[in-house]
Amino acid sequence: MEARIILQIQIPWNPNRRFFRPSPHLQRFIRASSSSSSSSTSQSYRGPKPSKNLVADFISRNDDLARSLPIYVGGASLLAVLFNRTVSGIAPVADASSSQSRADLLALGLAVTNLLTGLVWLSIRPKSITPVNPEGVECKVVESDLPTSIVSELLWAWESLKVATCCKSLVIVYDGICLIQIGMVAESPEDKKGVIVNTDKLMQGSVYRGVMKSKAQSYLANLSLYPGRSELPFLPANTQAVILQPLGDKGIAVIGGNTIRGFTSSDQAWISAIGEKLDATLGRYFINSAEVSQEKD
Repeated sequence: MEARIILQIQIPWNPNRRFFRPSPHLQRFIRASSSSSSSSTSQSYRGPKPSKNLVADFISRNDDLARSLPIYVGGASLLAVLFNRTVSGIAPVADASSSQSRADLLALGLAVTNLLTGLVWLSIRPKSITPVNPEGVECKVVESDLPTSIVSELLWAWESLKVATCCKSLVIVYDGICLIQIGMVAESPEDKKGVIVNTDKLMQGSVYRGVMKSKAQSYLANLSLYPGRSELPFLPANTQAVILQPLGDKGIAVIGGNTIRGFTSSDQAWISAIGEKLDATLGRYFINSAEVSQEKD
């Protein structure tokens, strides 16, 4: 047996003693012990739980079976109607005055409808959209007169778009100058080099003028369906989607992607935010440059 020593300390009683009551604003720390497994298991989680749609999960896992299911149902219904007509002893010729004949005709119509529905479901399938490899060459052209801070911000915009979105090409034109052309560009058939942006031709096109007039982001989700793609010859030939982001009143950013409808709504919002930041930075730089040139004159 273990020896235990009990210390008895007598505290003198003072009826006038005031006991300290902790302030309700005083922070209290409670340490939870992991040893009380029985109490933790008895109190289960009673919060909201994610709901599961069993039908949707089954259809997503068995797409082919779900599409062919109306054919099976229609075929079985058709056989059941014919079998019932055979064993019921009714004349095989349909009689409009017979209620059984009218019921069989309705059942046959429903069975044929199920068969046709199954055939339509099997013939119409959603087209799978996959990213493509841009057909072109790598390019990195930056305006030589830009200061290091502006160049670093332009490269930051490119890296942000390349990592966060399906962007594969970026062109920024501001105040009639192509500040940067980076990423994949179209290959020139003459010298097998990248096609450089012709700013004058770009600014005279209807695509540029339409974006600058509306001052809103233009999203060409499927570039092959738009005739204005001929005004963007510097992009790879198989560019799938393009976003034209205005930079204030003086510039535009052309962003090419490798996936049809690859830019989501969050990507578009992120591109708009980058455009506002670039417009603020480039606007201050060009204003200061104009003031410096005026002072020199």
